[in-house]
Amino acid sequence: MAISTEIQYARLSDLNLDPKNPRLGRELIKQELTQKEVLAEMNDWTLEELAVSFLESGTFWVQEALLVTHEELGGRERLVVIEGNRRLAALMYLKKAIDGEPVSKKWEEIARDAHPSPTLFTRIPYILVDTRRDIEAFLGFRHVTGIKEWRPAEKAQYIAKLIDTRGMSYVEVMRKIGSKTSTVRQNYISYRLLLEIEGVAGEIPQEKFEERFSVMYLSLRTDGVQTYLQLDIKADPEKAKKPVPKSHLKALANFAIWLFGDDNRPPLFSDSRQVDNFGRILESQEAVEYLERTSKPSFEVALRVAGADEPEIVRLVEEAADNIELALTRAHLHKKSKKLRSAVWRLTNDAEQLASIFPAKLSEEET
Repeated sequence: MAISTEIQYARLSDLNLDPKNPRLGRELIKQELTQKEVLAEMNDWTLEELAVSFLESGTFWVQEALLVTHEELGGRERLVVIEGNRRLAALMYLKKAIDGEPVSKKWEEIARDAHPSPTLFTRIPYILVDTRRDIEAFLGFRHVTGIKEWRPAEKAQYIAKLIDTRGMSYVEVMRKIGSKTSTVRQNYISYRLLLEIEGVAGEIPQEKFEERFSVMYLSLRTDGVQTYLQLDIKADPEKAKKPVPKSHLKALANFAIWLFGDDNRPPLFSDSRQVDNFGRILESQEAVEYLERTSKPSFEVALRVAGADEPEIVRLVEEAADNIELALTRAHLHKKSKKLRSAVWRLTNDAEQLASIFPAKLSEEET
């Protein structure tokens, strides 16, 4: 059968949330949560809007049928929802609220004067699939490249699962989920790198990995990070399982602290737009030595040591020159302005100091 073509119906009490749902995150999945615990974790998944839709439409839409499989849960075989857990959780919270057990004021308000369809909780449409594996392609397209995307770390974990447990190649995963081969490869290497970091930097809180995974993903494109970690960004799956060689595990621990921070130190930078500058810093031996010897290094200092702030300095000076040229078009109309005179003298002093750094006008060859 693989995936049934028939819509079936179940009572709310017969359906179970998926304790292996990628959106829960790796740490929670490892804990094998109970149904009550899974539901509690999903409380802040913006479920209220779904509940309101159910009440307004009066039913659970057939076109949004859950994808369900038979799996062992709690010691016996049950119906486990693989796709549609938010919809199921919304129904569960709505039922609790209507039964007089709202978990918040918001749910109490939603349930007040609610008149759900008599079948809302007794005829929930679902499509039965033989195994999780039968709907991997659908999940991959929907949540990795589709309109209901998982968070970056969840996408990478899903891709790694296809490669590590299914033995797929980058190209096979690309075809299955509708992504680019290069994107699949970088996601896989990023996830394997994350696992390797966990082995050498145990002081970093788990939530930091989830929050800044995308920053790490972006940093791997830079030559500086690749060189510092001796990372092959084009490695095949077998080599990428341990992306950083043993000889550079100390460098990996440093990289992790700079990127994620820990309980005592914030990340070296917080703005993801600084990823390229981070890569430039790691290309400089002097800047790397500064980072490695300093307990709480400064990103700005490291950038200056690396000389990587040159483009920003050039931009600032060029912007100032542009503004001066613009001011020249009308400054003569305000010769008596004391404020303008003061600003001009300030500009003159600053310009003289800047010019003194460069003893002579650039020659034609230099320009």
